[in-house]
Amino acid sequence: MSEDAYLEVWAPAGALLAPLTDESTTIGRAPANDVVLDGDGTVSKLHAVVVRYGTEFAVRDVGSSNGTFVNGERVATECRLRPGDEIRVGESRLLFRGPASSDVATTAAAEGPPRLTRREREVLVALCRPMASGAAFAQPASVRHLAEEFVVSEAAIKAHLSRLYDKFGLYEPGESRRVQLANEAIRRRAVTVADLRAL
Repeated sequence: MSEDAYLEVWAPAGALLAPLTDESTTIGRAPANDVVLDGDGTVSKLHAVVVRYGTEFAVRDVGSSNGTFVNGERVATECRLRPGDEIRVGESRLLFRGPASSDVATTAAAEGPPRLTRREREVLVALCRPMASGAAFAQPASVRHLAEEFVVSEAAIKAHLSRLYDKFGLYEPGESRRVQLANEAIRRRAVTVADLRAL
């Protein structure tokens, strides 16, 4: 729970614990701050503020002279805090202590496209182009249509598609594999909307 969050303050004047129970906790040299670092001349009168968002916390620099740093990185606007993060204000060191958030799932990294040859990419774009027509239930281009567009045999197009199925990890046989390939190509950004609109 957020009531268990606190700052472990290591300042020239000594060490102390500052509970983070309010919506915001100010840090600075002036006596009006929640965390007063009056023994550190490198800290501004109002230096930084720790803000609570539900059970999450972030630190914000408020125009201090010497900046606010989290784990060695300067805070430009606001930086989300995780348990164990080190906040530096002037010569003072503050450690953020709190429970690890369990209610927010980690954001998954989007899967990028596989490495494609120029011709494979051209075939993918041609395959997907009919889907950008705006028609309901638009299907990707057929093997015959692709063969006509590239002036090659249907066997040559099937060979290209076979390699593309492998690269995108589509191993289930069937006519719907072309639809899956087109959807995967768009989802993984191998083909963009701009590609499909280009003539």
